[in-house]
Amino acid sequence: MFNGNGPIAWRVAQINERVNGAKAQDLYLYLQEAEAVDGMHVTINGRKMLQFASYSYLNLLGHPKIDAAALAAINEFGSGTHGVRILAGTIRLHNELERTISGFKGTEDAIVFSSGFVCNYATIAALVGRNDVVISDKLNHASIVDGCLMSRAKFVRVDHNDMDSLEKALAAVPDGKGKLVVADAVFSMDGDILNLPAVVDLCNKYEALLMIDEAHSVGVIGETGHGVEEYFGLKNVIDLKMGTLSKTIPSVGGYIAANAELISYLKHAARAFIFSAALPPASVAAAKASFEVMLDEPERVKTLQRNVDHFIGGLQARGFDTLNSQTPIVPIIIGDDERAWLMSKIAQDEGIFVLPVVSPAVPANLSRLRANVTAGHTLAEIDRAMDVFEMAAKKVGLL
Repeated sequence: MFNGNGPIAWRVAQINERVNGAKAQDLYLYLQEAEAVDGMHVTINGRKMLQFASYSYLNLLGHPKIDAAALAAINEFGSGTHGVRILAGTIRLHNELERTISGFKGTEDAIVFSSGFVCNYATIAALVGRNDVVISDKLNHASIVDGCLMSRAKFVRVDHNDMDSLEKALAAVPDGKGKLVVADAVFSMDGDILNLPAVVDLCNKYEALLMIDEAHSVGVIGETGHGVEEYFGLKNVIDLKMGTLSKTIPSVGGYIAANAELISYLKHAARAFIFSAALPPASVAAAKASFEVMLDEPERVKTLQRNVDHFIGGLQARGFDTLNSQTPIVPIIIGDDERAWLMSKIAQDEGIFVLPVVSPAVPANLSRLRANVTAGHTLAEIDRAMDVFEMAAKKVGLL
């Protein structure tokens, strides 16, 4: 039993009370152990379910070329690197991956971190400090928020995708202060897309550095899946292009693609790069091969975008509120937490693996099912999922 007291004990008790309450009602759906993952299916407790909670947007997990690259890397270099990148931990594959990323994103160089969360956290904290201002969209990912807080810069949050709010914040920065604007390209809970052209114009007007998190946009938006710049027909307008290696790319890690000076700075100033163990060879090789597959098999992006349109259109036709999503992240707005739990449980009982997002991760009146569609789903599978969601919504009184 936890023996703490005061505020610490209260926080621990509050979380555990909520978790235990959900478990008592058989509604705790997190941390379920997958016994098998097979394409767009997952097996849990002996039940094979259709997967609608995966970030495998282009269905690259298990791709033979990617798996072969990972196995070859283990055979050549072993399972780890025994050190941090800046000392003894860099191998040939790390540099090859960074060159692959910079080529894909059209920049001079790139740096790879041990996770996407660490990438945002470390980069922001390294770029700005006490005498600077960092401006963040209110719906940015937690890793961005924590990086802003860790930096000790003045932290200004602006209304979501609101250019008037952003300009007001930029105009208020005193002369001589460093300015960094950070935003998601595709917002991870709502699935909508940043108004990048307007953000770029404002950053240019007020001479602010721009960092964009493309965790959910690479492989997803743009004619060939190259991300938010391609989506808007822009080229090299973002100073720091952040992305992950654990969503569309079926590996682990995060990266920044930028000009050579910024990358050199981060390699010698970002504490989580300097003091974290290097990514293991298999993960690095898998990530590099994944970018190559994306280029070799562009039809995956087209299939994904077709499926997104079919899924969102079908849900809206059934009467669901999907906010302003234009991407594979599709929020099915439920309202209160309890109904979100119940709908998720009904869906899983019917063989559709989907999960609820409830307060405080989102406002209490905007609890939702966070359904992710991928290139691996067939149209028939998407229709099946929508039928189940409709049935569940009627059971809980949503429709």
